[in-house]
Amino acid sequence: MQTRPFTYLFSLSYYGARFKGWAIQKGQPTVQGKLERVFRFVLGNDDFTILGGSRTDSGVSCRHGYFQFFSKEAVDWTIYLASLNENLAVEIQLLEVREVNRDFNLIKQIEAKTYRYYFSTASTHSFASAYMATLFGESDIEKMKDAASLFRGEYDFRAFCTPSVNKSNYRREVISCRISDSNDFQGEFFPKNQWMMEIKGKGFLHHQVRKIMRAIWYAGSGEWKREDITQRLENPTQDWGIIPAAPAHGLILWETILKTD
Repeated sequence: MQTRPFTYLFSLSYYGARFKGWAIQKGQPTVQGKLERVFRFVLGNDDFTILGGSRTDSGVSCRHGYFQFFSKEAVDWTIYLASLNENLAVEIQLLEVREVNRDFNLIKQIEAKTYRYYFSTASTHSFASAYMATLFGESDIEKMKDAASLFRGEYDFRAFCTPSVNKSNYRREVISCRISDSNDFQGEFFPKNQWMMEIKGKGFLHHQVRKIMRAIWYAGSGEWKREDITQRLENPTQDWGIIPAAPAHGLILWETILKTD
């Protein structure tokens, strides 16, 4: 239970390749760890708590996310916001901040999250590899589009995530999932034939988005048929082989939608 009476909601973006995920890990650079360090330095105290809205994995970036800031004292952020962003050094950027009611619960207020995974089917410059994965060999985009459509709906996704001994509920709803071309990244180092998977849901399991991406690639290469996906969705507790997660660097938490938005 939070005893600090003042609560603020921050929106932010960050470049995930710099960090070993959101959550604090001893001896590792993390998004939450850097936020707390910079807030301590700029505010001159450590009497606060930060609660993230999404615990992204190591290497995963965020275009639009949220965290909640609990403070013992009221804070005039117009005084501090510029200095906070300067010390966060652009790899994390605070976008907006507003005060919210003390009983505001960020986790419960999240309506949906949209992720985008970027990939290319052509030779990609090494400079672009920080933002997208490259597929080698033949890839049928139409088969990928068809495979993506199979994930829409509410299912037990344990065959498409990294299970945990502490988790018993693997049911999640995927509101939409599609493959489309993309021009979000442009310049001499980026290939012209860029693609993305955009997936939207109320919440996702550990590695769920990246394993769905891998399954769609399998369908595009011909390694899997439609039935390889549908059978795993219809019979999730069967002893299926492990699906490797797609590389983290192609994944971006694109948008977080709150119920109050």
